[in-house]
Amino acid sequence: MEFLFTLLNVVMATINISGSNAICSLQGDSAFPQLSKDGDIIVGGIFPLHSSWENPDLSYVVKPPPLKCKSVNFKAFQYSQALIFAIEEINNSSSLLPGVSLGYRIYDSCTSTAIGVRMAMALVNGNEQTVLDEPCSKPAQVQAIIGETYSSVSMAIASTIGPFGISIISHYATCECLSDKWKYPSFLRTIPSDYFQSRALAEMVKHFGWTWVGAIRRDDDYGNNGMAAFTEAAEQLGICLEYSLPFFRTYSQEKVLRIVEQIKSSTSRVIVGFLTQWDLEILLQVFFEHNIVGYQWVGSEAWISDPVLATKDKHNILEGAIGLAIPKTTVTGLKDFILDINPLKSVGSGIFTEFWEALFQCTYTKQNESEDKPVCTGEEKVSEVENTFTDMSLMPIFSNVYKGVYAVAHALHDLLHCTQTCLTQRQPNPFTFLEHLKRVSFKTKEGEEVFFDENGDPAAKYEIINWHKSKTNQYEFVTVGLYDSSFPTKNRLAVNMDSVVWAQNSNQVPRSVCSESCPPGTRKAVQKGKPICCFDCIPCAEGEISNMTDSLKCDQCNQDYWSNPHRDECVKKEIEFLSYEETMGILLTVVSITGAFMTVTTAIIFFKYKDTPIVKANNSELSFLLLFSLTLCFLCSLTFIGQPSDWSCVLRHTAFGIIFVLCISCVLGKTIVVLMAFRATLPGSNTMKWFGPPQQRLSVLSLTLIQVLICVIWLSISPPFPFKNLKHYKEKIILECHTGSNVGFWAVLGYIGLLALLCFALAFLARKLPDNFNEAKFITFSMLIFCAVWITFIPAYVSSPGKFTVAVEIFAILASSFGLLFCIFLPKCYIIILKPERNTKKQMMGKMAVK
Repeated sequence: MEFLFTLLNVVMATINISGSNAICSLQGDSAFPQLSKDGDIIVGGIFPLHSSWENPDLSYVVKPPPLKCKSVNFKAFQYSQALIFAIEEINNSSSLLPGVSLGYRIYDSCTSTAIGVRMAMALVNGNEQTVLDEPCSKPAQVQAIIGETYSSVSMAIASTIGPFGISIISHYATCECLSDKWKYPSFLRTIPSDYFQSRALAEMVKHFGWTWVGAIRRDDDYGNNGMAAFTEAAEQLGICLEYSLPFFRTYSQEKVLRIVEQIKSSTSRVIVGFLTQWDLEILLQVFFEHNIVGYQWVGSEAWISDPVLATKDKHNILEGAIGLAIPKTTVTGLKDFILDINPLKSVGSGIFTEFWEALFQCTYTKQNESEDKPVCTGEEKVSEVENTFTDMSLMPIFSNVYKGVYAVAHALHDLLHCTQTCLTQRQPNPFTFLEHLKRVSFKTKEGEEVFFDENGDPAAKYEIINWHKSKTNQYEFVTVGLYDSSFPTKNRLAVNMDSVVWAQNSNQVPRSVCSESCPPGTRKAVQKGKPICCFDCIPCAEGEISNMTDSLKCDQCNQDYWSNPHRDECVKKEIEFLSYEETMGILLTVVSITGAFMTVTTAIIFFKYKDTPIVKANNSELSFLLLFSLTLCFLCSLTFIGQPSDWSCVLRHTAFGIIFVLCISCVLGKTIVVLMAFRATLPGSNTMKWFGPPQQRLSVLSLTLIQVLICVIWLSISPPFPFKNLKHYKEKIILECHTGSNVGFWAVLGYIGLLALLCFALAFLARKLPDNFNEAKFITFSMLIFCAVWITFIPAYVSSPGKFTVAVEIFAILASSFGLLFCIFLPKCYIIILKPERNTKKQMMGKMAVK
């Protein structure tokens, strides 16, 4: 930027050298200030002293006359008075710019961009019509310009005089676009940018829970840029605009009716207005005619605290409006100075008469007798009238003008090296002055700090204004909150909700949403082809939750947790295992203990009658060992019940495998004994000496040790361990014992099955031996039951879910154990207890003789 300024100076110097002998003449008509006073250094002012103008003749046949302004704007006269007050106060100060007097020249922009630019050029060039014998590159006539009020006019002026380095300080132009230092290098302002206002409005709308709003904007730079910034901020906060309609007071009736139809067909109940008071004055009447009432209005600072607009809302269309306003402030002595209008006569005699007539609704020259206005006497008093000029509600804006003038004075004070007196009274270079002005920092006499950031903007602070109806049915602007952009994001906005009055004098915050909020347990799904604020609420899937309102997604619960029925909380999954407390566990425990008790009882019976023939004939040693192993079989099923742990998982599988092999080994031994005994009864046979008691013990031990070896290898490579099965049930955790090595597990079962098949085969071969040795038949039946149980066990085990897998395994253990117990020992117990007469050697030998 400085490079461009330097380049421009070089170009201007070149023009000065090349045109040193040229004369400079003013082109076009002269433009004279409405209010002026001479001084060593001149401060310019451009304000809309009139609010409209008469359309000139544009026939292109004759030169069009200058625009004639009409409708005196009292607010602009208040701004002018604030500028004059500040300059008079500075000139009377001994500490600020001592020895230097400031003058002013205030021009009327008539709210026109073209006129505003022309007045700015008049301030820069001067208004002399005579040919001057001096270079055209003479210094500017003013040091800085205070104004303009409106963003569009300020943009035109800033872009025109910016290349010359003439500073312009606006008191009311808020368009965010003016912060662009590339386009507007010399523009500064004492009012916050719409960048902050738009975000503050969006945060306020979000604070009240409105996510579906409409908007009307002024169709110029102020409204379009402000609404664009609001839309961007609103989207970031999840707010959607149902419509955004442009409006300008020159719009045709057809365009206005389209705006009306759009509002009436909408579903949103909140309207954000980026408008001026003049725009709303027109729209209020239109809205009343078409019954557009009951809407909640959200206003920008351009109209939310405007007293004239409040008086013209006769039909309460804006009742409950809420918006942002510049914080209230006071400037000591300024109110009295503004209301003292007599000095204006000496500094602006041309416009003073028009101003006096408008202020007191009188006329100095009656055009005809039928005119209602009284004749002005010149003795009228301001204290006797009450209108816009006497209303001081815009004191914060007057203060902005005041601060702008003081910023110029402080920059000059630093630049002119003023101490006791200023070293020079010459007007400094505009570019040098601009750099000093950007860095100025001071406090007003009320203690308010004034400075500009890198974009030429002040710090953003707003009051939140709410329109209340008083007892006299007049609007009151009540401050219900504050917004300060310098605070952290969460603390910027503070609203006293109890003090807010809403549309139609309601105490309830209006609802304005496209879709009602999604409760916890659901997520938002945007409706196809509609904005993000229009959505359906989709329940979270099983295992997912959302624990806040309007959640965008459902979160998956951790693997040990599951969603509750409302899908708004993750709860611990139900842990499932076969416990001693449940019915199935109790029944299996009872059956296991019953089986063990019956086995022990059988052993006691056998021990008591160990000397009887039937016990001796059935190999009592192997019978007792078999009964012992069966007892362990019944008891080992208890290790499968209860919560799995490291020791129980190892114990249940290895104990089961070893005990069952011991059991089958005993049955196999008994079967071999039966076969050997039969062969021993044949003449000349000595078979029994090869399978006597020592060999029987050795065979049982050997067969069991093989299983022990398999278990040791299994436990060494990959032992069983507790495992959380999360796959079978989504909502449950199945606690089970993982086999570790599947090869080891099936090797244990396979070895048991191999022994069982061998035993079954031998017993089957011995089934037709004489009745004395008919134990082989019972062994055959027991092995048949055993094999049937364990063959059906395999598919049942694989397909059973959760704790039923363990129950199937326990059932297989108990069923096979009861099969062995009943088939082998029950017939013998029947004879011992109920048929003792058959338990004799003679009886047994007799049967053998019959055979």
